[in-house]
Amino acid sequence: MNRIKTVLFLTALTVLLIFIGGALGGRIGMYIALAFAAVMNFSAYWFSDKIVLKMYRARPLDPNSDHRLNRIVRNLALKADLPLPRVYIIPSASPNAFATGRNPGHAAVAATEGILKILDDNELEGVMAHELTHVKNRDILISSIAATIAGAISILATMARWAAIFGGQGGGNSRNGGGIFGLLAMTIVAPIAALLIQTAVSRSREYMADKGGAEISGNPLALAAALEKLQYASRRAPMRANPTTAHMFIVNPLVGGNFKTLFSTHPPVEKRVAKLKSMAYGN
Repeated sequence: MNRIKTVLFLTALTVLLIFIGGALGGRIGMYIALAFAAVMNFSAYWFSDKIVLKMYRARPLDPNSDHRLNRIVRNLALKADLPLPRVYIIPSASPNAFATGRNPGHAAVAATEGILKILDDNELEGVMAHELTHVKNRDILISSIAATIAGAISILATMARWAAIFGGQGGGNSRNGGGIFGLLAMTIVAPIAALLIQTAVSRSREYMADKGGAEISGNPLALAAALEKLQYASRRAPMRANPTTAHMFIVNPLVGGNFKTLFSTHPPVEKRVAKLKSMAYGN
């Protein structure tokens, strides 16, 4: 089912790219956008994990080292019957974590320096079990592709906005004006459409990953406590995250009341915690 959803997702974002290309350059722009989409789809499938990890300057841990994070991930991978993923640390004081890769055999998990400081071993185990559930459920491919292609859409939308601004300096006929207004409308609609797709992909999967993570770690309350800590700490030390990758993190790294959090890619932490506590107490 996830493979079908991935194909549908890629198709939807490809159509969106072609629409943007058509708005920018007519038929020629559509052809260019189609070629660009083909390259993006190929790159997103094979290299999206490397792109996202590089974006956050994540550094790999030596798999043979006795680092605390290595030990936890190694034990959880054995429990979940998964290949050992690559383990990375992100140089950020904001506490968070994510998983990426195209399948369980080519997966990576990343945790920030901040999360290692504020969580005890049981809580960190719950967080990494959540991320390994994303790996096991094969959520990571579509999440990584979403981040890569949504980023490309944002870049093209910015180009369209500048094209509309500078294109409007000249002719004053209504046809040109209509084109300019169309471009301006598209630059507003396209990023929102991409974000809505990401939101639809992400929300239900977070609940499933919480449940799976609690089952792998055997400690729903530890994951619940970790989520509460992460929500509080991330508000005090917000992360400089790209909005196109926000859906990948265990808690939304974009805090505050600005436009970036209007369409949250995560369900409310309070609801997630309530579900975990219900699991723990057998309700």
